[in-house]
Amino acid sequence: MFVVFLGAPGSGKGTQATSLAEKYGLVHVATGDLLRDAVRLGTELGAKARGYMERGELVPDDLVVAMVMDRLSQPDAARGVVMDGFPRNLDQARALDRALRERGLAVDLVIYLRVPDAVLVSRLAGRWECPSCRTPYHEVSSPPRVAGKCDRCGQPLVQRPDDRPDTVRRRLQVYLEQTAPLLEYYREQGVLVEVDGDQPIPEVSRQIVAAVEALKRGGPRG
Repeated sequence: MFVVFLGAPGSGKGTQATSLAEKYGLVHVATGDLLRDAVRLGTELGAKARGYMERGELVPDDLVVAMVMDRLSQPDAARGVVMDGFPRNLDQARALDRALRERGLAVDLVIYLRVPDAVLVSRLAGRWECPSCRTPYHEVSSPPRVAGKCDRCGQPLVQRPDDRPDTVRRRLQVYLEQTAPLLEYYREQGVLVEVDGDQPIPEVSRQIVAAVEALKRGGPRG
């Protein structure tokens, strides 16, 4: 079973991908982790990717796909994979499909977590962090006992530049522009399931599991 999770920053796809992988004994493949691990381990692909990452440039699609396929070639991936963070655009989706076809594989299910922009901005722009001990906080879900100060060490909390409201809105706009054709691509293949991500985590998980169970039965996925 090859499952892809799509969702804007703050949609909760990382949480849900991890949960699904644990439930079904699948391998959770987060491309960001793959890149960092490859660089850290000094692999051939990691060496090629390092230069792009150090220059702050996007790693080319062919390198990312090569890393994904290398990961899929490992024995534990035979039981199934949950992809998190890839593909991000139509070119990457097509490249992934080509690579999978060469191995007799295909994307079985794509879960798109749909969350209103206003909710995404609230989730992301509410994040703060202690610059000293790195303890994370959120204005709504996990606020500090004293506003603006770390519970552990008392340091003033800071917000990452990319979590500021204006920056978050720009990030979401870019994501949506890239994702719109990707959603249509998978919808035409009949593998896309949209889930309302603006619900309690357990309910989102329940609907995702229902889609997977429908896939296993060979019935309708939506």
